[in-house]
Amino acid sequence: MLSCRVTTFLTLSTNNKVVACPVRGAASLHLKNTVSPATALPDFSANDGLLPAIAQDAETGEVLMLAYMNAESFARTQATGEAHYYSRSRRRLWRKGEESGHTQQVQAIFVDCDGDTILLRVTQRGAACHEGYRSCFFRELDGSAVNVVGQRVFDPQEVYQQSERKMTS
Repeated sequence: MLSCRVTTFLTLSTNNKVVACPVRGAASLHLKNTVSPATALPDFSANDGLLPAIAQDAETGEVLMLAYMNAESFARTQATGEAHYYSRSRRRLWRKGEESGHTQQVQAIFVDCDGDTILLRVTQRGAACHEGYRSCFFRELDGSAVNVVGQRVFDPQEVYQQSERKMTS
């Protein structure tokens, strides 16, 4: 977690719940005269407050994964500089790498023109995919054939068994 003095807060409202979180690098939220702050922020008012969030390698441009964010995970990502998402299956927030150690350091955050999709440019530590690949997009469709085009970076059984052992210890 980053240690810094923060005087600016990002406040987002979703489902009658307001989330206020200190903003890391508040100067990065300075908007030029081309857009208003209200339209530049993600709109969490639809789709049960969840927006798709694309993680992209900041250096290479490779798409690493797609996950979902709610207002709280977005604010936490802003505050810590590490990617946080909302798990639809577990119904809770999670920090990328909390089990595997394969974290995402956020370099930049973009919001699309409709405010309904988030793009995180990240520095990926380890693999992004829970199946052990650097990118979740390691399968290429070629007609009716499916080709694995990525290389495994780690064995998921080893990594996730270790995290289960840590949780039960």
